Amino acid sequence: MDPSPHRLSEQLLEAIEERIVTGEYPPGARLDEVNLAEVFGVSRTPIREALIRLSTIRMIEKTPRRGWAVAPVSPRRLMEMFEFMAELEALCARFAAQRATPFQLQRLNAAHEACRGVTDPDEYYRLNEVFHQALYEASGNEFLVEQTLEMQRRARPYRRLQLRAPTRIGESFAEHREIVEAILSRDADLAGQKLREHVMLQGERFSSLVRSVEKLLAPATKRRA
Repeated sequence: MDPSPHRLSEQLLEAIEERIVTGEYPPGARLDEVNLAEVFGVSRTPIREALIRLSTIRMIEKTPRRGWAVAPVSPRRLMEMFEFMAELEALCARFAAQRATPFQLQRLNAAHEACRGVTDPDEYYRLNEVFHQALYEASGNEFLVEQTLEMQRRARPYRRLQLRAPTRIGESFAEHREIVEAILSRDADLAGQKLREHVMLQGERFSSLVRSVEKLLAPATKRRA
């Protein structure tokens, strides 16, 4: 059965997003609706819907005379994005430690265990999203969940990029374990602290991510030279 229009738009969004993250569509690259429709074998309507949704999270932008293009990102904006995301998720963790039901705690722990032993960055990121979403829902605050999910979508490509660092998956899993243990012990302050440290980019992690983004920027810079 063919996917629903909404599901098709979501699949196209993820596919285009993947190509942006991997550098196939680097910052500054033009995204032509007709060309994309041919590449993915669909009409222009779902392509346009996917591009509009990508623009709402500022992954792409519309420029005069050039149409859609992949948006550039600065180190400062990356840091600001992760600072805000860290505070949102820390609040989710605090609330989860205080409010989560036994079922929500069980689901959170199961999502954590599903990440064990995974070494492929893309597969780990998929499971990592499940873990974080289970944590958001355990907060018991629907408005907070909505806002955090929206911010998660904006930060998604850069969170995926950092998982390509050689040791990051193992470190991430260990950090998840500390977060889960704090929530299970109902220690709201510790849960918030551990989650904030998990998301926040500092030192070498931030430098590594900036270098990865700069590599993606390089092809676009050469084209403009």
